[in-house]
Amino acid sequence: MTIQNKIWGLVSLAVLVMGAIWIALTYSNQQAQEQYSSILSRYLQMNEVTTSSQALVTELNEYIRLPVPAQEQRLQEEEQQLRGIQQRVEALRTETNQLDMTNYLLMMDSLIEASNRTLSFVKQSEVDAVTQEFNEANRIAASLEDRTLYILDQELRTYNGLYQELIQQSDELETLGLWLLGLISSIVLLVAYRFSLSITRPVHELTRAANEVAQGNFQTPIHISSNDEIAFLARTFDTMRENINDLFEETQEKARLENELQESQLLLKESQLKSLQSQINPHFLFNTLNTLSKKAYLDGAEETSDLLVSVAGLLRYSLKKVDQSVTLAEEVHVIEQYIAIQKARFAERLTFHLEVDERLLDTYIPSLTLQPIIENAMIHGIEKLVDGGTITLRIYREQESVLAEVEDDGPGMQPEELHRLLHQEVRSETGHSTSIGFQNVVKRLQLFFNRADVLTVTSAVGVGTTVTLHIPLQKEVPVE
Repeated sequence: MTIQNKIWGLVSLAVLVMGAIWIALTYSNQQAQEQYSSILSRYLQMNEVTTSSQALVTELNEYIRLPVPAQEQRLQEEEQQLRGIQQRVEALRTETNQLDMTNYLLMMDSLIEASNRTLSFVKQSEVDAVTQEFNEANRIAASLEDRTLYILDQELRTYNGLYQELIQQSDELETLGLWLLGLISSIVLLVAYRFSLSITRPVHELTRAANEVAQGNFQTPIHISSNDEIAFLARTFDTMRENINDLFEETQEKARLENELQESQLLLKESQLKSLQSQINPHFLFNTLNTLSKKAYLDGAEETSDLLVSVAGLLRYSLKKVDQSVTLAEEVHVIEQYIAIQKARFAERLTFHLEVDERLLDTYIPSLTLQPIIENAMIHGIEKLVDGGTITLRIYREQESVLAEVEDDGPGMQPEELHRLLHQEVRSETGHSTSIGFQNVVKRLQLFFNRADVLTVTSAVGVGTTVTLHIPLQKEVPVE
C-alpha cells in the first residue's frame, strides 16, 4: 500500500465512522418519531369513534323524520363508516386494555344493531318502538362518547411513561453524541499516530541499516513489514547489501582457496623432498635388491629371497609420484608386501587380517594412502605391545561410499594424542616421521576427492584405534 493510499484510507475511515454515527442517530430519531406517531394515531382513531357514532345517530334521526331512500342510503353509509372504524380500533387492542376494548367494540355493535332495529320499525310504522329504539341508540352513542374519553384517559396514563422514555432517549442521544465525538477524536488521533509510525519507523530502520553498512556490517538484514514506497527503497537497499556481502564472501573464499592451493603445493614439495631424502640412488638399490633376491634363491634361502622381493616391490611402488592415483588393488598388494616385511621382523607378534570386497578393488585413490596408515598402526600400536597385536584391513561398501578401515588392538590414544595425530605429523620413537606423514595423507585425500570428510579416527585407551577412509563410490557395484 502506497503512502497516498494510506492517506486516502485514513480519510475514508473518518468519513465512514461519521456516516455510521449519523445513520445510527437518524435511525434512533426515526424510531422515536414512529412511536410518537403511533400514539397520536391511536388518539385520532378513538376520537373518530365518537364522531362517527354521533353522525350515525343524527342520520337516524333524519331518517325517522323523513324516511326516504336517499336518507336511508346516507344512514347505511354512516353505519359502514362506523364498522370500518370498529375494525381499525380492534387493531389497537393490547394486553393492558383487553377488557375495555372488548366492551368498547360490543357497544359499537349494539349501536349498529339499535340503528338497524329503528330502521326496521320505521318501515313498519311502529311509532312507539321507533321512539324506544332511537332513544336506546342515542343512549349508546352517549355511552360510547363517555367510554371513548375513559379509554383515552387510560391510554394517556399508559403512554405517559413511553413519552417520558422518548424524552429520556432524546437526552441520552445528546449525551451519546458528545461521547461519540470524543471517541471519534481519540480514534482519529490513534489512527493518525499509527499512520505516522508506519512512515517514520521504516525510515528509522533504513537509517539504522545504512549506518550498519557504513561500519562494514553486511550481515544484518532489513526487516520492513509495510508495502509502500519506503519498503520498496528498503528492499532495494537490502538487495544491494546482499550483493556486496556475496561479493565480499566470494573474495574471501577465493583468498582461502588460493591459500590452500599454496599450502598443498608446499606440502607436495615437502613430501617429494622427504621422498628424495629417503632414497639413496633408489634405482641402483632396487637393482641390487633384485640381484640379492636371486642369489638368495639360488643359495636355497627362499624365505630371504621372498623378503627381498617384498622390499624391492615396496621400494619400486614408493618410486611413483605422490600425486599419481592408483587402484585399491594396487594399494592392497603393496600392503601385503609391507606386512610380509614386518612379519619377518615381528614374527608371531604380528597378526594381519584382510577383509576385502573384491568388487571394490578398482576404485581409485592417491598412491601411498593405506601404507602410511598401516605403518602408523605398527609404530604406535603393535610395537608398544610386548605380546604383539592384530591389524585388520577391511574394504567394504556403505551406501554410496567405499570404506577402507584400518583397525588395530594396540594401547589406543588419549584425546590430546588423537588431536595431534589429526593436526600434525606423528613421529616415531626414533624421531623419524611416520612415512610421509598422517596429515599429509589426509590433505592429499581432501584434494583428490575435493571434500573435507574423507577420514575419521576413533580410539580408546586399552581398546585400540580405527582409521576409516570415506571414498566416494565411482561406479555401480552389482548387488549379490
